[in-house]
Amino acid sequence: MKMIRKIKEKLKKIVPAKLASLKSVKRKKKSVIKKAESCAARDIPGLQETVAVNTKFSHPEDTRPRRVMPQELPSCYNQDRIVLQVRDPRWLHTYWETRNQTIEELKNRLGEEFYRAKKILRVYDVTNIIFNGHNANSFFDIQYNDFATSWYIDTAGPGRSWCVDLGLMLADGRFITILRSNVVSTPLDGPSWITDEEWMIPDDVFARLYGMGFGLGKSSPVGGAWQQRLKQGLFSSGISSSPVRKAVKERSFWMKVDCELIVYGATEPDAKVTVQGQPIKLRPDGTFTLRYYLPDSRQVIPVKASSADGVEERTITPIVTRETR
Repeated sequence: MKMIRKIKEKLKKIVPAKLASLKSVKRKKKSVIKKAESCAARDIPGLQETVAVNTKFSHPEDTRPRRVMPQELPSCYNQDRIVLQVRDPRWLHTYWETRNQTIEELKNRLGEEFYRAKKILRVYDVTNIIFNGHNANSFFDIQYNDFATSWYIDTAGPGRSWCVDLGLMLADGRFITILRSNVVSTPLDGPSWITDEEWMIPDDVFARLYGMGFGLGKSSPVGGAWQQRLKQGLFSSGISSSPVRKAVKERSFWMKVDCELIVYGATEPDAKVTVQGQPIKLRPDGTFTLRYYLPDSRQVIPVKASSADGVEERTITPIVTRETR
């Protein structure tokens, strides 16, 4: 009996310790499982619950931003805007957008006058002035069609500043401005008359470069004699204060004429269009614009449009003749 009592007492002391040890093992096991699940969650792409401490030493490929594929530009931005930009010394290009809300407001305000009005681009010469809408040096009007959202403008005036109003010309002669563009300046189409005395070159160097510019260097049969005559004629009285201005002044009169042809139109956006037998790509609204060099000749430009189902066709043939005298 005494042996049995001793065994029971020992068991009472051993069993609680074992139970406590088993509970500790279970707690550690749960902790390990949670850590494993947390690590697995961090490794899954797309989850947002990434702690900064855990990503501090991660591989660069794990944190780099995803590449965004380029998207096609929208056909409109739902805003009232006109932009003017320079193409070359004589030509400008403008493009615009008007919101449907703006057009509806004009229709409600003008009533029947809106439908009788002409759509006008008014081009202002604003050289050397601060333009307030009424003080332009001069202006001219261009009538555009209902489908146009851009236009090339021949200013016939290099070296000047320009601004464009998009608006309506009413039947009684009143002009209503809808949009006003930025101001741009066209460059000169020849040498600048502005010289900087500080950067002038010596006379003998200028004469040599001037002769080489006309192909009259030392290798030319007349190069040496011509350069000597030039030097005597320009610099016989000593060092000139502005040889560049003097040379340009003697040859300041000149003239140049050229022509370009712009073909534009519109049809159904899903139609197939060819110009002179060549297929062209339409804009999303069905409009198109083409520019051609216009030599001295007779140009026949057939424009053919076919419906998407091929049932209907339309052909319009502009014929343009250029003769330079």
